[in-house]
Amino acid sequence: MLIGLVGKPSVGKSSVFQALTSVPVARASYPFTTIEPNRGVGFVEVECVDKDFGVQCNPRSGFCVNGRRFVPVQILDVAGLVPGAHEGKGLGNKFLDDLRQADVFIHVVDASGGTNEGGENVALNSYDPVKDVTFLEQELDYWIKGILDANWGKIARDISEKPEEKLAKQLSGLGVTIQHVKHAILDKQLTEWSDEELLDFCRKIRKASKPIVIAANKCDMPGAFANYERIKKQFPDYLVVPCSAEAEITLKTAGKAGFVDYLPGDADFKIIKQLSPEQTKGLEFIRSTMKQLNGTGVQKCLNSAVFDYLKYIAVFPGGTNKLSDSKGNIIPDCFLMPPGSTALDFARALHSDFAEKFIKAINAKTKRALGAEYQLQHRDVLEIMFHK
Repeated sequence: MLIGLVGKPSVGKSSVFQALTSVPVARASYPFTTIEPNRGVGFVEVECVDKDFGVQCNPRSGFCVNGRRFVPVQILDVAGLVPGAHEGKGLGNKFLDDLRQADVFIHVVDASGGTNEGGENVALNSYDPVKDVTFLEQELDYWIKGILDANWGKIARDISEKPEEKLAKQLSGLGVTIQHVKHAILDKQLTEWSDEELLDFCRKIRKASKPIVIAANKCDMPGAFANYERIKKQFPDYLVVPCSAEAEITLKTAGKAGFVDYLPGDADFKIIKQLSPEQTKGLEFIRSTMKQLNGTGVQKCLNSAVFDYLKYIAVFPGGTNKLSDSKGNIIPDCFLMPPGSTALDFARALHSDFAEKFIKAINAKTKRALGAEYQLQHRDVLEIMFHK
C-alpha cells in the first residue's frame, strides 16, 4: 500500500509528510521545495487485540500504547503540481509519473487561501482554495487521457482483445484493474467514442482507482476554518479533514523532548514539564486550534485514507494456545489486508509456503476452524495450519 501526498507547491505538503513520518525534509514558503519525491513511513491507528486476551503486545514494527496500535504504511511526497502539469508545466510530468503506483491520494490544500495557483505566497484569504480541488481533478483526468490518447487509434481498432481488457492493459501501470474499467466503460464501440466521452471515461477511472482525501491544511490561520467548511460543502463526495501540520510537528517534537504527553490522533495534550511563558503561550494556541479541529487532523487524514477509502482491515497472526513468537514477543505483527481478502490470502501474506501447504485457519478468539475462502474480518486473530 502506498499513500501519495499531492497538491500544488507551498501548501504545506512536505510539512504534512514530516508530521506523519517524523522525517525532516526541506520545507520553505517558495515553490518546488520538493524536487525528488520523499518516501517515509507513517502509522495508522488500529484498536489492538491485546486487550481482548488480557495481555500486553510487543510489536515488531510500529508501537502500541494503551491498546492503540500504530501500524506502518508507506507514504510518498512528490513535487508540487501546478495547472497544466499534464502538459509538462512546472514539474508536472515528473509529479505525475511519481504518483503512478499510489493507491490513494491525500490532497493537501492551503485552507488559509495564502498561496495562488502557482504556489506563490499571497495575502491570506485572497485566493480561493476551492479552485485547487477542481484543478487537481482535471490534471489527473487529463493525465490518464494523455496515456490513452498516445495510442488511441490503435487501441480502438484492435479487435484481438475485448475492449475492457485492452483499456485495462493500457492503464495497468496506474494500478487500474479490469474491474475499474468495466464500471467505467461505455456501451459502444471504442471507435465511436467522442473526445468528451473518452475524458468522461478517464474521470470515472480516476474516481475508482485513485480515491482522494482532502487535507485542509493551515486551519490554524485566520479565516481558514471557514474556507474548510466551504470546501466541504462544495465537494460532498470527498472526506475533507481540517488540519494543522505545523501543530502536529510541534507536538511530536515537544513530546520527544519530554515537554508534553501526546499521542498522534489525540484531541488534546498534557504539559508535563516546566516551560517558559513563550513556550506555554505557543502550546496553548495549539490547544485552542485542536479544540476547533478535534485534534490536529493529521492522523485522521491517514486513518481515513487507509480504512475509510481503501477499506483495508487489520489482521493479527496468533495461535489458539500461544500468542507469542519464538522470541517471546506477544502479538508482534499486524497485517493490513485489502477488502475481500481470504484466509488463504492472509496465509500468503505470512509466507508463500503457508499458502501452498494450507490446511485451515483457526480463529484464536473463537477457536473456530476456517476454510481457505473465509473472508477476513477487521481485528481477526488467526493461526494458519499447513502441511509441514
